[in-house]
Amino acid sequence: MLEKERMQSTLTIARTPGKLRKFRLYCFCYAGGNASAYLPWQSALISEVELYAIQLPGRGAYWNEKPYTSLQDLIPALATLIGQQEKMPFAFFGHSLGAMLAFELTRYCRDHALPLPEHLFVSGSDAPQYRSPSKRLHELPDDALIEALRKYDGTPAELFEHRDLMALVLPTIRADFALVANYQYFAAPLLNTPLTVFAGRHDEHVLIEHVEEWRRETSGNFRMCWFEGGHFFINSERQAVLAELNATLARLIHR
Repeated sequence: MLEKERMQSTLTIARTPGKLRKFRLYCFCYAGGNASAYLPWQSALISEVELYAIQLPGRGAYWNEKPYTSLQDLIPALATLIGQQEKMPFAFFGHSLGAMLAFELTRYCRDHALPLPEHLFVSGSDAPQYRSPSKRLHELPDDALIEALRKYDGTPAELFEHRDLMALVLPTIRADFALVANYQYFAAPLLNTPLTVFAGRHDEHVLIEHVEEWRRETSGNFRMCWFEGGHFFINSERQAVLAELNATLARLIHR
């Protein structure tokens, strides 16, 4: 059974009950993703780390709530939600859309003198200043959008066979892709937060030279980690991904 904390009927945090820990990992999902995708990670993380998976509205138990389509609204709301949690050292992990959210949230916290993550993990994403022009996927007709989703290989194949279920989730997926399409990078002072980038060697949705440009966003320590697999290597290579996460988190906690 999941414990959930709720804020203004929009954003939630999902976590697995357990003993009190001394470090927190906030995880941000890819477009169309659900916080429950991260919850199995808890059992594989080192014992000191508590996983908090951010659940955006329009999915899970709150599928009928209006999803966000603007970062200008979402990022401050995320900062407020995280600020309401019990104070504890923390890190951010985000995959694809989640990488963009984790990065912009870190910059927002820095600019508003809020507590900062001790480490930023970004995964499956070109560096923000080198993002490819948006494909405007949220504007596609249903059938074309479904075919585009198949190419990302992140949606269970059986879901595509249930058109009624797809009709329920497509508005949320469109909203998430609108967040991506409407994102505009702006130059700002460098973060000094240590940054680790995870990427799949066979990810057709990023470019190697653009992924490695994340190093331009921080004056802190930078590390690049490549994994086998495509865009959703965090699933196919989960054991290797979690091993890298654990190694870095252990160094943070025990330094």
